Amino acid sequence: MGILLAIDYGQKRIGIAHTDSFQKIASGLITLSPDKALLFIKKYVSEKVVDAIIIGQPLQMDGNPSMIESSILKFIKKLKKELPEIMLIRFDERFTSKIAFRTLIDSGAKKNQIKNKKLIDKISATIILQSYLESIN
Repeated sequence: MGILLAIDYGQKRIGIAHTDSFQKIASGLITLSPDKALLFIKKYVSEKVVDAIIIGQPLQMDGNPSMIESSILKFIKKLKKELPEIMLIRFDERFTSKIAFRTLIDSGAKKNQIKNKKLIDKISATIILQSYLESIN
């Protein structure tokens, strides 16, 4: 069994999370700029067995795609071209940033951690991945 990766795509930052090899536990991996994310993912996939990449699908409350969807689709197109052997799965990511922010507050994080957008994006990717794991089990 291979690892699952998750992506919380943003125009400024991309949060990435991964599972253990048993696909039971999601944990934050890294936050990168969009121009560095594809190279990082290609390197990661070359070093590990990755079964699939879960990509957050930001939907509005009415179920319509959010405004960033066109950018995400362009990124997915690049991923498919560079990693055709890896399955790409879209997964609803509504409220993950708010949940990540709330998680930091509830955990007693310091103000500088709560304002750290890189940390929030990495936690958001972890929440997407953990939610996906729960949905398939």
